[in-house]
Amino acid sequence: MAKRRKVGNLLALAVLSYLTQGPTHPYDLGRTLRAHGDDRSIKFTHGSLYMVFQQLEKAGFVAPVETGRAGLRPERTVYAMTDAGRRELRDWLRELVAEPEHEYPRFVTALSLIGALPPDEVAALLRTRLDRLTAHHASSRQEIDKALAGDVHPLFLVEEEYRLALLDTEIRFVRDLLGKIAEWHSAWSAAVSGGQS
Repeated sequence: MAKRRKVGNLLALAVLSYLTQGPTHPYDLGRTLRAHGDDRSIKFTHGSLYMVFQQLEKAGFVAPVETGRAGLRPERTVYAMTDAGRRELRDWLRELVAEPEHEYPRFVTALSLIGALPPDEVAALLRTRLDRLTAHHASSRQEIDKALAGDVHPLFLVEEEYRLALLDTEIRFVRDLLGKIAEWHSAWSAAVSGGQS
């Protein structure tokens, strides 16, 4: 079972992870996250990043080590991870890797309610989704191959490989569902037309 964390936002986990490399300022870390493609895995804005640093400081996981101003720029505070932050990082990562957790993807919600649409419309929408999934798959494969050719260690591409495996699974699922819709067509059409007033 997932432990209740003082700071439960996954962006905080990314912050702690990057702080293992040394102290940094939130703005600089935001640029690093984007440069490393982490914005594909973790949703954030610069404002949310500053807020997470404040939450981590309040929890005792990071501490300011330097504050300065360059020219007319606003004052900048550089943060470092504390010993408590290191323990939290390791404990949290262990939990996320070992413990499966139920998630609520938007597509699953749509599938649970899909019977409200006519089968022909659903089939057309799924074909559109299939085209987009196939394009995402090709793009991800290309990014992985490019990174590997650039001597990026495969360890740093694990999340992309996982994303690719999910795309493979969803592509197979959508193709199978399209076949089932053809089988269910007449009963489904009758159910949808019977529910319309």
